[in-house]
Amino acid sequence: MSTTTTAAATKQSAPALASASSPANDEGQRTPAPVPAPRAGGRNPVFGILALVLLAMVGLGARQLLFARNHVSTDDAQVEGHLIPVLPKVTGFVAEVRVRDNQPVQAGDTLVVLDDRDYRARWEQAEGDLAISLAGAGTRTRTGQAEAQAAAARATVSQAEADAWKARNDLERYRSLAASNVVGKQQLDAAEAAARSTEARLQAAREQVVAAQAGVGGAEATVISKRAARDQTALQVSYAHIVAPRAGVISKKSVEVGQLVQVGQPLMSLVPLDDVWVVANLKETEIRDVTPGDAVTITVDAYPGRKFHGQVDSLSPASGARFSLLPPDNATGNFTKVVQRIPVKIRLDGPQDPSHLLRPGMSVGVVITTR
Repeated sequence: MSTTTTAAATKQSAPALASASSPANDEGQRTPAPVPAPRAGGRNPVFGILALVLLAMVGLGARQLLFARNHVSTDDAQVEGHLIPVLPKVTGFVAEVRVRDNQPVQAGDTLVVLDDRDYRARWEQAEGDLAISLAGAGTRTRTGQAEAQAAAARATVSQAEADAWKARNDLERYRSLAASNVVGKQQLDAAEAAARSTEARLQAAREQVVAAQAGVGGAEATVISKRAARDQTALQVSYAHIVAPRAGVISKKSVEVGQLVQVGQPLMSLVPLDDVWVVANLKETEIRDVTPGDAVTITVDAYPGRKFHGQVDSLSPASGARFSLLPPDNATGNFTKVVQRIPVKIRLDGPQDPSHLLRPGMSVGVVITTR
């Protein structure tokens, strides 16, 4: 009887010992063992990490401060270039268009051909008028009509001078004979009349020479005028072929075959990519130390990770607002001070990289190293 009671008591006390050795929470889950407290002689690594971060921030701030003292930066910048309009110099119908949009061309390449038959007919007419004027004025190897008339007038003067010389000598002889009563008064009067007549003819012949020389000058002036008219028509014939003024890329083509174009009408634009620059709009508070020749580092949004280099070329004489359509007038009653922007022109170092072309209008960022 006592043995049975002792075994039952042993079975009942076993769960109590198990529950005492493994404490449980309200849900019956097992709770983790408590973390042992750090020893008195150890260091917490969190403070070391915070100290390193603080030291790095101080170093970075000092670096930025030193950088800002000798550098000016802005992202308000863009690539600029020449946009050359291609315009006709004469009116005519388009016979041929030899280019397309975004096509590179070289200086002197023919872009558009106009119908030049009217201008060629005018040129041939001008050539005929010039030939007629040359026939009147003559050339170095051929005597013209005006020069021939001048030569004839000079010959007439020579003849008149001979006649006048003879008449004067006859008059002197008649006067000597009349003094000796060898000839009568009537013969002396006839000799005097003949001398006066020959003198008058000599004077008229000399005036004819002057008139003939004036005719030669007029003929030569006519030749100059006709030659200028011929050259002008030749220019009009050449203007029928519209050529590229310099090397570049064609853009905004708006001309088609058969179209009637007028003088000065925009046909297309030519963009030379070998001559581009950067314009950075710096704040007026940042340009104090910026001078021409300062080195510039350029980053382009289109080519991330690539840097271009250049130099400050010049600073604008006025702010960008002064060149706007409606410049601000600070003399009005409502005035709000706004920091103005001064355009700074930056020239690139070296030629363009064909694999990373800078095109007008691209957004860029610049960092200027001031002296």
